[in-house]
Amino acid sequence: MRQLTALDAQFLHAESATTTAHVAGVAILDPAGAPAGVVTRQALIELLRGRLHLAPALSMRLAGVPFGLDHPYWTEATDLDVADHVHEVTLPLPGDEAQLAEEIARLHERRLDRSRPLWEMHLIQGLTGGRAALYAKVHHCAIDGVSGADALAALLDLTPEPRAVRPPASAPATTVPGPATMLAAAVTRSVTHPARALRSLARMVADLDAIPVAAALPGARTVAAATRMIRGDSGELPEMPSLSAPRTPFNGPISAGRRFSYGSIPLADVKRVATTFGMSVNDVVMTLCASALRAWLREHGALPDQPLIAAVPVAVRASDTQDRVGNRLSVMVAPMPTDVDDPLDRLRTMGQTMRTAKRRFAGAPATWLSELSSVLPAAVAALATPALFRLASIVLPPINLIISNVPGPQLPLYLCGARVLAYYPMSVLTDVSGGVNITCFSYDGSLNFGVLTCPGRMEDVWRLMGHLQEAMDELTASAGPVPDPQAPRPAEMVPA
Repeated sequence: MRQLTALDAQFLHAESATTTAHVAGVAILDPAGAPAGVVTRQALIELLRGRLHLAPALSMRLAGVPFGLDHPYWTEATDLDVADHVHEVTLPLPGDEAQLAEEIARLHERRLDRSRPLWEMHLIQGLTGGRAALYAKVHHCAIDGVSGADALAALLDLTPEPRAVRPPASAPATTVPGPATMLAAAVTRSVTHPARALRSLARMVADLDAIPVAAALPGARTVAAATRMIRGDSGELPEMPSLSAPRTPFNGPISAGRRFSYGSIPLADVKRVATTFGMSVNDVVMTLCASALRAWLREHGALPDQPLIAAVPVAVRASDTQDRVGNRLSVMVAPMPTDVDDPLDRLRTMGQTMRTAKRRFAGAPATWLSELSSVLPAAVAALATPALFRLASIVLPPINLIISNVPGPQLPLYLCGARVLAYYPMSVLTDVSGGVNITCFSYDGSLNFGVLTCPGRMEDVWRLMGHLQEAMDELTASAGPVPDPQAPRPAEMVPA
């Protein structure tokens, strides 16, 4: 058993009447290969019972410290019955994409019960074409991108026939510290907190020019560079561009409502554009998002004359670590060229911006997100975070939105014998990060987008998804016709 880190706990503290802090995904299933041609709730429950030990985050629950004086602890839920976490619903006719998105948005609005392991699955029947869907959500305090992908992989197979899974090895049961032990540890941490907070602030100073809002303070770049020099950091880091976020209709306090849209783009088209113009796949993804946001803002007469600012989460969990609970992530903050009119200029600018951000991150991996989460004492952070987030959204939003791009497997996977046709990810909306979140996941030849919004900030969520499709069409046309693999190649020049 271990205690939540300050960053893990931050995802708990961020929750409020208008904010839920779970991440989720929607798998579209073709049940033709499943037993009897249908995925049942009971089959899903049996699968989970046999593989739960492969996803440790799903069998842990929170143990709170008395009076909230310290971060909670993780403890094993020995009485867990997965059936309590698996639900089923059938869509009314006709069971189309809009109905599915509406149902998923409704499910995503609901907070998870903190007295139980922090996850739920909802099997959704009645989709057109005989399809089904599985919506699964897990609290962000329990998983990040890497551990979330591991939890998903534990349930999936490479063939319709489920693989044999070795039962869990016996392990000593974990014990929960008693209230007296928790309080003693909390008092010790409270006494030492000022020193730890000062160390966190000192480490943040070196990243001052890469932190939204702080980077705009007079002398921030000079102070950050001097701090790195004093610390003896080797190598010159690229200068960060302006990170001042403009005002947009989708920035500001959010409501409890959610809207969701989703769609897919052929990954081959994205790779062809990337290859043609010498960019990475992620550069193209970021450009698509910039183009879609620009188009939406222009339609609403609200396009700023300066770039939007996006936060891009980066997983920093070591691939060989055995710890698969909690968060090991950082963030890159980058301007998006929504102020650039020409699509190809926009692509080139985005590519250059991302290369600068990556070089900066590689030279000095940003730790400020974790350090910032550690500045306030646990008890104060739990009470103050929602209010601070809302105040920041009103006074000076640090970013305009969060964009995540998660690479996935490029081969078909199966769940309970049903083929996974697509997987659409979903993330978190908060006051401070804005009323729009775009997440994409590459799988089996497609780039799958999930767009989550607050209806008070962006009601027409399907329009933004449409703009993403239009932006891809625009770049594909610029890349020229698709090469014909059957066409004869030009004769090679032979030197005399």
